[in-house]
Amino acid sequence: MPDIAALLQEIADVPHSADPAVVRAKSRDMYAISPLLRKALRGREAEAVVSPRDNHELRAVLRWAVRHRIPLTPRGGGTANYGQSVPLAGGAMLDMTGYTGVVAVSDTNVRVRSGTLMGEIDEVLRAHGKELRIHPSTRSDSTIGGFIGGGSGGMGSCRWGMLRDSGNITAIQVMSVEAEPRLEELRGADTLLVQHAYGTNGVMTELELPLAPAEAWKEAVVAFPDFMEAARFGIAFASHPGIARKLASVQEWPVPRLMKNLGDIVPEGHSMAMVMVAGRHLAEFRALVAMHGGQIVTCVAEGRGRYGAPLYEFAFGHALRQIQKHQPRYTVLQGMFPPQGLEASVARLHDAMRGVGPLRFEIFYSQGQLVGMGSPYVVFESEAQLAGLVDQMQALGMNVANSHTTGVRAVGIKAIDERDAAFKRAMDPHGLLNPGKLGLEEKESAAVTTLATKGWATKRPAA
Repeated sequence: MPDIAALLQEIADVPHSADPAVVRAKSRDMYAISPLLRKALRGREAEAVVSPRDNHELRAVLRWAVRHRIPLTPRGGGTANYGQSVPLAGGAMLDMTGYTGVVAVSDTNVRVRSGTLMGEIDEVLRAHGKELRIHPSTRSDSTIGGFIGGGSGGMGSCRWGMLRDSGNITAIQVMSVEAEPRLEELRGADTLLVQHAYGTNGVMTELELPLAPAEAWKEAVVAFPDFMEAARFGIAFASHPGIARKLASVQEWPVPRLMKNLGDIVPEGHSMAMVMVAGRHLAEFRALVAMHGGQIVTCVAEGRGRYGAPLYEFAFGHALRQIQKHQPRYTVLQGMFPPQGLEASVARLHDAMRGVGPLRFEIFYSQGQLVGMGSPYVVFESEAQLAGLVDQMQALGMNVANSHTTGVRAVGIKAIDERDAAFKRAMDPHGLLNPGKLGLEEKESAAVTTLATKGWATKRPAA
């Protein structure tokens, strides 16, 4: 491996650093949420950070990396949970957070540079009466490139589906890592070559995404004395054709107390459904709650709750973070409830997990079908404990993605086939981009844990 610090003078016009404190901070993401990844990724760091701000500087960095065969790990806001942006082979962190700006806004789409924060994009779009369709629970800190490259869905998925679903990404522009880097524009189904690939097969420069009309979102917590009552309500809410919605998350008691920021909003012994609903549909929402026997314990404008953060920061990947603030030994898996008999599938898991831990699941669409994603919260003891839980869940008809590993293929959310291998060879012929992550290498990384999960990957549509 070359002395990267000595070679940085060759790209002196590009912001960069070899300061150990800066490099250490930029070499981490949110992988510490997993007890297995805390061990597997300990000590994994880059040797320098480079931060291009435009195409000219990015090309200079990529030429430099190819010339000296320096591995590059693209990084956005560092909000990923699987170690997507943690370097496994040293080299340089390719920090894209200075590569920002909204390029164009139309009635139907927005085009943005990959390092732009998602919250800032929506601020610009509000002036046009628009908003992004889907955003993660880490919206305030996530870059759009990081979300598309490492995420799979989030707020808005209960209406629009997952990122990989048709129509949720219009175009992605990527730059190759070659002696003379070139730009490639992917559109339609071809964008799935890069989506959820962890920056392994091209450096995202610009993204074009479809828009939705801006809504005055309300966030509400609905309490139920029985978990399955909350589950039935959540499923009905997420599938209601007449209600514009953004979040449907169901959490079993005592989760409302494990999330200390919620205080005593939820009555003792009650499970909760956390939802986001368009203000113009509050009447329909209240009628649905009454029909299911729920109690609305809070209903406020987005971000105005007395729990100190937007409600979506208590769901999806953020849910475990809220619990770990005070109970750091808790962990979860990522089980996918099948669309056929969704309510019955939830009930089977709930019955089987009595005494194991409280259940949580989010409800959203995937390939046009309503599904659920979740698992019980458990106090971590060992990898064998999690492996046994995986076996139980899959025996009950669920597919489980491995949220305790750092490889694309090992996680099992992205479908990978020969097109991915060919695209990787074309865009990164020297294998410098985030090596060890895509799962095409002969040797799997030592940071890949071995839970026997089936994954969620479905067949990718033809281009």
